[in-house]
Amino acid sequence: MSVVRRLAATSTVLLPEHKPPGSRGVILEAALRLFAERGYVGASVREIAEASGVKPATLYAHYPSKEHLLAELCRVGHEEHRRSVRAALLNSGTDPRDQVIAYVRAHVGMHTAFPMLAVVANGELHALSAELGAATFELRRQSEQVLADIVQRGVDRGVFDVPHVWLAVTAIGGMGLRVAYWYTPEYELDAEQVADVYAEYALRILGAAPLNLRRETRGDSS
Repeated sequence: MSVVRRLAATSTVLLPEHKPPGSRGVILEAALRLFAERGYVGASVREIAEASGVKPATLYAHYPSKEHLLAELCRVGHEEHRRSVRAALLNSGTDPRDQVIAYVRAHVGMHTAFPMLAVVANGELHALSAELGAATFELRRQSEQVLADIVQRGVDRGVFDVPHVWLAVTAIGGMGLRVAYWYTPEYELDAEQVADVYAEYALRILGAAPLNLRRETRGDSS
């Protein structure tokens, strides 16, 4: 029976700091691919072990359960997201519009750079128990609060005009999450151009004055 893939990306990307050494890292990477392509429920421990080239007993020696594998991937994904956003905001200035642009570019950039990790960290987080998911849920809450604080400052200064701050935050965050499912380097816009367009969409959601953020598309000679 053929397996229906859930995302366009075909490359498993983990930075060296994401991937533990030895068999532990190989297993984590195999789990990432299978969870991304099939979902957490659709990937068995036996399949992960086979994809890793190890026996199930070896897998359990490194990870007590399949849920522990998911918990590690969710944590890594949200830590990478937080790191990306914080780094972008350090150089964004104090204007809420510039901060939103920086946040959204980093948000979308993480989802184009690590699509499988982003799909698993966001799409499968619900499968974790309260205990194993606590650290990751806190990371996600912190990232959402950063954007909420920016939007609220913009509203307070009269830069943004939204009917509900938190719904604006969820709309901006949610549209960025979907990028991980469809983006590939073969798309007509590169990752930075996609991030620019999404930043413009975010400003429109917030009722901010439009800014020219778009870079030239591939093959543009003008």
